[in-house]
Amino acid sequence: MNTRSLVRSTTRSHWPLAGLCLSTAVLALTACGGGSDESQEVTRADVRAARTERGQQAHPTATTTFADRSAEASPLLAWVPKVTDTWQWQLTGTINTSYNVNVYDIDLFEAPEAVMTKLHSEGRAIVCYFSAGSAENWRDDYDQFKPADLGKNLDGWPGEKWVDTRSANVRNIMKARLDLAKTRGCDGVEPDNVEAYNNNPGFNGELTAKTQLNYNRFIATEARARGLKVGLKNDIGQLKALEPSFDFAVNEQCQQYNECGGYSVFTGKGKPVFTAEYKKIWRDDANARAQMCAKARSMNLRTLVLPLSLNDAFRYSCD
Repeated sequence: MNTRSLVRSTTRSHWPLAGLCLSTAVLALTACGGGSDESQEVTRADVRAARTERGQQAHPTATTTFADRSAEASPLLAWVPKVTDTWQWQLTGTINTSYNVNVYDIDLFEAPEAVMTKLHSEGRAIVCYFSAGSAENWRDDYDQFKPADLGKNLDGWPGEKWVDTRSANVRNIMKARLDLAKTRGCDGVEPDNVEAYNNNPGFNGELTAKTQLNYNRFIATEARARGLKVGLKNDIGQLKALEPSFDFAVNEQCQQYNECGGYSVFTGKGKPVFTAEYKKIWRDDANARAQMCAKARSMNLRTLVLPLSLNDAFRYSCD
């Protein structure tokens, strides 16, 4: 385990919501949830490690089947992402459906049917998270990956490996995941781990910026062919090239690393950019958080300060 990862492991049950939301109009912030979280500053290695830990702790113990909700009448008709759309991001724990936001980003495989039905009944768009760039050994479709499809572990974590995005078999698995998103009634998808070329995925260094562009465009094209909106996750180095293929963006830590400026290619086209920050000072210091939020709002970013485990233990919104 990465020694700078979570101080405590995540679990399926997590913590109960500890109190009502607190609104502070002057700061335009919202805080919800309870419990404490990691005490160290969060690096990108921590973020990648936490993705694996979240999945390993939360996966179902048996093969999961889902009802076909693709034809379910939705009050949304068709979600048209707007730069002003607000959001909530929760991938573990009992999903808190009480936030008055436009978009919920939840796990494709884990989100309960009843939660999705409730969110749609309230007019909220649902973005479904899945990993498009890795194979996770707790997923039902893991045995469909071939040995040649699998690269190195993500940051040394056993159980999740980078995949060869050039592989026709990998692409077929991802098309099946997009089919599942359509079947489950997702309005959009958040494909994760789509910047392997910036990491150390294996494959003799053959996954490059060029192969990543090709793969990310493939994912976007397949998503749109199913009527799904599609978000670009991180991959800051290719924002300009990929913006035409994507309908929104999701970013982690662009304020912390001073990388938010590039997202003007999305916001300038009226496309929302959903960002999450994990830095401890922005959780604990209201003044520091207000300054960060003012900057985020000036850039038209929809920013949340969240726990790394994405379990709704706390939530501060800049909107």
